[in-house]
Amino acid sequence: MPDFIGTDFLQLDELLSDEERIARDTVREFVTREFLPLIQTHVREDGSFPMEIVPKIAELGLFGANLQGYGCAGMNNVAYGLVMQELERGDSGLRSFASVQGSLVMYPIHTYGSDEQKQHWLPRMAAGDAIGCFGLTEPDFGSHAGGMLTRAERKGSGWVLNGTKRWITNGSIADVAVVWARSEEGFLGFLVERGTPGFETADIKGKFSLRGSITSELFLQDVEVPETNRLPGASGLKGPLSCLTQARYGIAWGAIGAAMACYEEVVEYTRDRVVQGGPLASKQLTQEKLVFMLTEITKAQLLARRVAQLKDAGDLHHTMVSMAKRNNVDIALQVARLARDLLGANGIVDDYQAMRHMVNLETVRTYEGTHDVHTLILGEHITGMRAL
Repeated sequence: MPDFIGTDFLQLDELLSDEERIARDTVREFVTREFLPLIQTHVREDGSFPMEIVPKIAELGLFGANLQGYGCAGMNNVAYGLVMQELERGDSGLRSFASVQGSLVMYPIHTYGSDEQKQHWLPRMAAGDAIGCFGLTEPDFGSHAGGMLTRAERKGSGWVLNGTKRWITNGSIADVAVVWARSEEGFLGFLVERGTPGFETADIKGKFSLRGSITSELFLQDVEVPETNRLPGASGLKGPLSCLTQARYGIAWGAIGAAMACYEEVVEYTRDRVVQGGPLASKQLTQEKLVFMLTEITKAQLLARRVAQLKDAGDLHHTMVSMAKRNNVDIALQVARLARDLLGANGIVDDYQAMRHMVNLETVRTYEGTHDVHTLILGEHITGMRAL
């Protein structure tokens, strides 16, 4: 498989530090050499994630890559964003695997967990020896997290959990689930370990999108967990919503990778494809579409980079992440659709990437806050009024 050069119209590579460039290039090579040769088979045949690459992901330091200590790589947020970009250039399922592990499981343990929880879980998860999942979304409550029905009730010195979580990445393979529940003391987070009596999982089948990812339901029936499994620093919706901000940040970068994969593939294709006496790339309508794609990718890169700088400086507001996630996923989906269009009939077969990225991005546009939800978040920020 040929090397991937990348899309860099404004020469943004010149702004990268050596460490940032090395992080990106290392993951870029891994995706090209080791992941892309696998994904077609997993998506085509049984809709599974290639678990054989998990040790390599860990070896590269990609689990909890922007966290400090406990065996984590401690990358700055530009490097971390570039890593997410390259992972999603491979597949949204690959970026989701690393993002859930780092942003939705390791981050809350790192931020809200006890010293014992951190020491027990974070080194193992950074090494890929333990896999985690994030249990927030429910069958009847997605973006409206405050409506969750999962309950936590005190029982002696511990807790009893009851409820169902749905659309949970890595749910059936997770060694530990970060489960959010409503209690008389507010919304609380718990670490529920695989094998706990009453805790069951089931994979969701029949997906057209994110076929290279494991998506599950979590069932909790009278699940007893000790007080030591509660995240002591997490109280209220701030806990789970702060985790979502971390994940949305990675998605804003990841979507650029998917867009770049589609754009670079279709530029090469249209140069080689002869239509009505000349290359498809020489046609006016083709060039108009390619110009749109390059322009929007470049704008997304600028937006992601500025958000990264603000995050590293400690000046990031969650609405900035909403703008980046909303914009970058939307333009990536538009780029994927245009690429599939330019590929013609070839665009619907998996010898080309565009269709796979296109259907994946339909999911990415929905999860971690839908496009419309982020519109309302920004609208409230602008006006000071919650939309009715």
